[in-house]
Amino acid sequence: MKDDEIPRLARGTLLPAFSGSNVPRWLRDELEQGLGGVTLFALNGNVPSQEALAALTAEMRKSGDPFVTIDEEGGDVTRLGGHLTASPYPGNAALGAADDPALTRRVYRSLGAELTEAGVNLNFAPSVDVNTADDNPVIGTRSFGSDPELVARHAAAAVAGTQEAGVAACAKHFPGHGSTVDDSHLGIPLVDADLDLLDRRDLVPFRAAIEAGTRAVMTGHLNLPGITRGVPATLSPAAITGLLRERLGYGGVVVTDALDMRGASGAIGIPEASVRALIAGADLLCLGPREHADTVTATLAAIVAAVREGRLPRERLADAAARTAALKQWLSGDTTASVDRAAGLEAARRAVRVSGTLPGWNGTPPLVVELESVGNIAVGPTPWGLGPWAPDSVRAEGLAEESGSLLERATGRGLVIVLRDAHRHAGQRALTGALLTARPDAVVVEMGLPVWRPGGAAQLATYGAAHANAQAAAELLGLAPAPA
Repeated sequence: MKDDEIPRLARGTLLPAFSGSNVPRWLRDELEQGLGGVTLFALNGNVPSQEALAALTAEMRKSGDPFVTIDEEGGDVTRLGGHLTASPYPGNAALGAADDPALTRRVYRSLGAELTEAGVNLNFAPSVDVNTADDNPVIGTRSFGSDPELVARHAAAAVAGTQEAGVAACAKHFPGHGSTVDDSHLGIPLVDADLDLLDRRDLVPFRAAIEAGTRAVMTGHLNLPGITRGVPATLSPAAITGLLRERLGYGGVVVTDALDMRGASGAIGIPEASVRALIAGADLLCLGPREHADTVTATLAAIVAAVREGRLPRERLADAAARTAALKQWLSGDTTASVDRAAGLEAARRAVRVSGTLPGWNGTPPLVVELESVGNIAVGPTPWGLGPWAPDSVRAEGLAEESGSLLERATGRGLVIVLRDAHRHAGQRALTGALLTARPDAVVVEMGLPVWRPGGAAQLATYGAAHANAQAAAELLGLAPAPA
């Protein structure tokens, strides 16, 4: 390999971000010089509409052949317009509750068809983490469930559906983020599991995704003391080369989770984290939403220096280039998949669980009280709740002292209390308890994971807060027309 080839191979590993819905000059220049691709973020203004996104991706392709990547999981983590209106597709928890792999495949095929129409060719989904920690702050409804075999069969279905639409799937967050109680955006979460437990739990869905032909796997910034010995998996040869490549036999592209996250670069910076990830065996480096031209320049310099100093073997860059080239060759195939949003609503309806008897409203709409719940960093400020179907709804902070005014407002009519992951929010539980003490006839709707269940009241669990989940709940509550 000639020295002048090193910068181009290094560029080919990078997935930076950018601001706005137009291609900036610096990005055109980098694409012309072989930049690997970009990662789109709704909060960067990259997705004002699906039509605008399609125009943006077409413009980028005039300057190169990039991977256009996005975090579009459906459900609570949505970028493809759902950040403005909530997703028409339920997330993985609802799909796991319905437990129909054929339906999961259909949902992901439709979601993939929408991405194809917008020019996105690599989707950072599905999340195949086995969510065994109720207090997990970052996975939750993004997981199909807590049973490895259930997660595995839906992981395979999601991969198949996505790739039938001509979009590369990316199973994440290897080797499994579901047992943690920390957020890798903020630190390095501990996965307290030896290899035997990983084999029986966390790795089961990854094996299924690999057997289903997933074209990419995303690493998590996770500390597995017995394997990575304090190093996050993203930067660990033992995790990527040893566990994923050699033990699981995976030969496709390895993508890092965003390297701006403190779990990866908090102590060393993004350029150095990029070098270490490549040494560990990663092929594509997701840099993060705020990492634009300056980060690309600094990271390229660090990678080139590492090669010339002998820290990063040239063959490792060539290997990454070969894997990404093979993926681009696969992406050149045709697809006949079409958008099928009815699949999303069908799945959401089948996921809902009702306990107790739901009351009627006798022609007077109930007061709908939605308790504030801020999404985690991955979810972002996505709309949620029953507001679009409720003639009278109010948001409450989740303080017990709010109960008096809310009860007064609900006098003489029904009361619906809408929660989201109440098991993680003491304020939601306190206010709900105060309301139910006075109004045991109220209905509780949980739009996160139904871990906490207040006694006595009729309850409805949607396993997600997407638009489809909310509509399914509204139908059962008589706030929206029932399906024909």
